[in-house]
Amino acid sequence: MLITGATGFIGARVVAELIRAGHSVPGLARSTEGAGQLAAMGAEVQSGALEDLDVLRAGAAAADAVIHLGFVHDFSHFLKSCEIDRLAIETLGGAMARSGKPLIVPNRLAGLKPPGQVATESDDVPANYPFPRVSEPAALALVSRGVRASVVRLPQVHDAMKQGLITSLIAIARQKGLSAYVGEGRNRWAAAHISDVARLFRLVLESGEAGAKYHAVGEEGVELRAIAEAIGRRLGVPVMFLTPEEAPAHFGPYSMFVGQDLMASSAITRETLNWRPTGQTLIADLERIA
Repeated sequence: MLITGATGFIGARVVAELIRAGHSVPGLARSTEGAGQLAAMGAEVQSGALEDLDVLRAGAAAADAVIHLGFVHDFSHFLKSCEIDRLAIETLGGAMARSGKPLIVPNRLAGLKPPGQVATESDDVPANYPFPRVSEPAALALVSRGVRASVVRLPQVHDAMKQGLITSLIAIARQKGLSAYVGEGRNRWAAAHISDVARLFRLVLESGEAGAKYHAVGEEGVELRAIAEAIGRRLGVPVMFLTPEEAPAHFGPYSMFVGQDLMASSAITRETLNWRPTGQTLIADLERIA
């Protein structure tokens, strides 16, 4: 087993879930601090970064499975980060060619369906996909090379400390003393508690099929107005709507998301893997943010 991004928000919980289930888990760590965190969790340490392709190649060749959760979160150089991600997936897959070993890669739900439609596991990434990150197609292309590659699509993954894109909305509300939504705020975002997401990665590792797409969705869609209201209650700041024209000044780079529908079903995932989300709802976690 090799896990990239093993010390991240999702990665650390996946490592803990796998160790509890009896798996041996080497995690990739680029720093002494990260190595110490992994060792404290009972994981083995593979020193290196996503840019170290020789390290990835050797680690994947020696592992019986790979979960790729690493990403360089430098949004000032987002295209470069996406290219690092693509090369990492291709390198990992190349080392696993003709082995039948599992390679599990995440993707986001944004851009899969037109506004107002619910994404399902049967949907492919569209030809007009609006984002430069190509984790999903890069991974699924490896199936023809004998890799048991599959994808876990992620919604807003949350606990009381982090909540995906919503973490940034909370920071903006703190800074500006206002929690906002766009228009009527009826657009909805899918969500899942981090404990349920970690368990799904384990189930995909143990029982997932080559070429399959799984949805880590506990709630099909939570209205942005309800999210903004929960943030406002917790922070003690007013809540108000903004027009689409006003959104960029308030939300900055996140304005491209706040009016979007990011809804998804996990019916197929639940049926095929017997996955039953049991974690806190998104609103319940927002009521507990520090």
